[in-house]
Amino acid sequence: MTTLADLIGALDAAYPPALAEPWDSVGLVCGDPAEELTRVLFAVDATAAVVDEAIDWRAQALVVHHPLLLRGVDTVAASTPKGALLHRLIRSGCALFTAHTNADSADPGVSDALAAAIGLTVTGPLDAKPEAPADNWVIQVPRTHTDAVLAALFAAGAGAGGHCCDRALRVPATEQFRPIAETAHGQGSLTELRYVEEDRIEVSAPRSARSAVLTALRASHPGEDPVYHIGERAELPSSLGIGRVGTLPQPETLRAFADRVARALPSTAWGVRAAGDPDRTVYTVAVCGGAGDSYLSRATGLGVDVYLTSDLRHHPVDEHLRKGGPAVVDAAHWATEFPWCAQAEAVVRTALPGLETRVSTLRTDPWTVRASG
Repeated sequence: MTTLADLIGALDAAYPPALAEPWDSVGLVCGDPAEELTRVLFAVDATAAVVDEAIDWRAQALVVHHPLLLRGVDTVAASTPKGALLHRLIRSGCALFTAHTNADSADPGVSDALAAAIGLTVTGPLDAKPEAPADNWVIQVPRTHTDAVLAALFAAGAGAGGHCCDRALRVPATEQFRPIAETAHGQGSLTELRYVEEDRIEVSAPRSARSAVLTALRASHPGEDPVYHIGERAELPSSLGIGRVGTLPQPETLRAFADRVARALPSTAWGVRAAGDPDRTVYTVAVCGGAGDSYLSRATGLGVDVYLTSDLRHHPVDEHLRKGGPAVVDAAHWATEFPWCAQAEAVVRTALPGLETRVSTLRTDPWTVRASG
């Protein structure tokens, strides 16, 4: 039996919640993790039409990119627009799950899906996020207590990383000491040099778990004053982060690149527009799914030929081009994030092959009319 908890585990592994921005709201919005799942629907937004589709299809979970509840909420009454959607989902036995900025920064993530859709070969993130802060614990433990101490450390959050858990280094060692007072180490002269067979163990743990790991160490270690050392891992750049940078199969004009984007993404009333010399040659490309005008200067600093994102505004683009920045291509917010739905669906299909999955093709872009004079 596949449960909602299994789905959450698969999505959290692909899009770790720790990657979400501090202001964001990600994860399970409603639903019982113990409930059985057979069908999951994927979409960018939990609009009324998408909720209708999920319920009509008898899905037990709806996975979306944009949070339904992001800013401060003091009611989810059925008399409110968002509250009404939540009540409908709950009454129909359909959970709601969100992967937002954690999916933006994951590798692969939202911008990888966008890059793949337009045929880019990705070389790295637009704005790299350092690896998660972590501690390296080095601890001396009497060999008779090594297993118990490690079990306590693992339970407190140590030893996890990548696709592993309960990970540790154990090195046999001998501790020597000369007691100046009677201790629990045994009998003998107070001035006699003593030896104890120990293990030197090393484990990594999130920096946020430091207090819990220290409490677990002190509770499980037989010594009154355990010997340990904590080293902080340097915050090095990683493949994680917002946006992606890559190269086209071959150079082309800005006009041709804009056409490429328009063909690759679902059509919207917003359409695709470009700023810059239409005949300019472009080859290196930066992309950012969703609103990305805050990364205009970053794209300039990386020296790319063109930057693709959405929700660009007149003055920032004008100033960007005046400063000699790369050409920009602006597409609909929803369209630049829609390719992620297929990526998330593939993650779930791989992890939970027994589920029936579907990507909603409903256009949830709010713009509905494109007028021409």
